[in-house]
Amino acid sequence: MSIYLTAIVKSKPETKEELSKILLNMVIQSRKEAACIQYDLHEDAVHDLFIFHEEWADQAGLDLHNQQEYLLDFVAKSSELTTEILIHQTNKIA
Repeated sequence: MSIYLTAIVKSKPETKEELSKILLNMVIQSRKEAACIQYDLHEDAVHDLFIFHEEWADQAGLDLHNQQEYLLDFVAKSSELTTEILIHQTNKIA
C-alpha cells in the first residue's frame, strides 16, 4: 500500500536560492531510491514556499529514505534555511 506525503517548506527570504539548490538535489537523489514512486517539487514563489508531493511504495522504503545522508544533511541545515516545515501523510481517496 502506497504512502502519500505532502511536505511544505517555508524558506527564509534570504536563503531561498541556497534552499532551492538543496531541495532540487533531494529530488534527484530521492527519485533514485527503489521505493520512490513519485517525488515532485513545486514552488509558490510569492510566499517563499516549496511543496513536495511524494509517493512511496511502503513504510520500509520511506524509513530507508529518511536515513539517507542527503536528507539528514537537509534536516541539519533546515533551521538556518527555513521558518517552517510541515509534513502531511494522507490517504488517496480518488
